[in-house]
Parts: sequence; C-alpha cells; structure tokens
Amino acid sequence: MTTRPRRILSLLALITLAFGSGSVRAADTSNIIGVAVDHARILEIDRPAATVIVGNPAIVDIEVLSSERLVLTGKNYGITNVVILDASGDTILDEQVAVQTFEASTVRVYRQANRLTYACAPKCEPTVTIGDNSDGFLQATQQYQTRQQMAADAARR
Repeated sequence: MTTRPRRILSLLALITLAFGSGSVRAADTSNIIGVAVDHARILEIDRPAATVIVGNPAIVDIEVLSSERLVLTGKNYGITNVVILDASGDTILDEQVAVQTFEASTVRVYRQANRLTYACAPKCEPTVTIGDNSDGFLQATQQYQTRQQMAADAARR
C-alpha cells in the first residue's frame, strides 16, 4: 500500500473511533420545551406550584395563570431553564427551554449581509425581527411607536 491510501485509512479509522465510541454526540433535545420568540405556550403541571424559577428572564417569561397552569412567553433567542417547586420544596419540573425564531408565514429578504423580515398572512408587511438589518429594524420600530402614539392621542380625545 502506498503512503497516501494508508493516511486516508488511518484518518477514516480515527473518525470511526471518535463517532463510534459515543464521545461525539448530538445533544439530547427530547426534554427541551420549545417556544417561539413573541409567542406564548401553555404549560400544565400535575400538582400545584409554589415557586417558579426562570434561569434567564431575558429569554423566557412565565406568567402564573393558576397553581397548575402557567404561560411561557419567548422574549429572546436562547436556551435557559425553568424550575418549578411545590409547597414542600420538591421539584415538579426542571427543564430546558429553547426560544427560537418563528418562520411560518414570514419572508426574509437578503441583500448581501442585510436582512429584512416580512410577516405574510396573507399580505406581506414589514415586521421587527431580531437579526434584521439595523436600519430596517429601527425604521419599523419607529413607525410602530409613532402609530401607537397616534392611536393613544386619538383615544384621549
């Protein structure tokens, strides 16, 4: 055998050992609770909660509707955890929460490195989405704020 095929076989053997031994694995996502940014998800638990702890409240928010029903709201992209304890301090839930983008009924327009997002249901309108071009993001945000202020002013009349 020549040197080159031996190197290739050695490299393949090394890769096979690395992946076959279990030392390189994808993360187990079966216990991750998913919620989209700016969306809510009902979380029902099997016994009354006394304490609710959110690892990073900048990523997900929890509103308590009742002692056994909570609402998770995705605030920002990322992964954090939620811990819920009962009155005895026993764990009811201790899970990861992944907040990701919601892409259904949206269109993203890329111009080189710049991105704008439109919500299309059924007509496409610009929407404020984290990761969009800062000029488009700021312009849409200012337009939303101006519109809200105009509506508030009209309501006071």
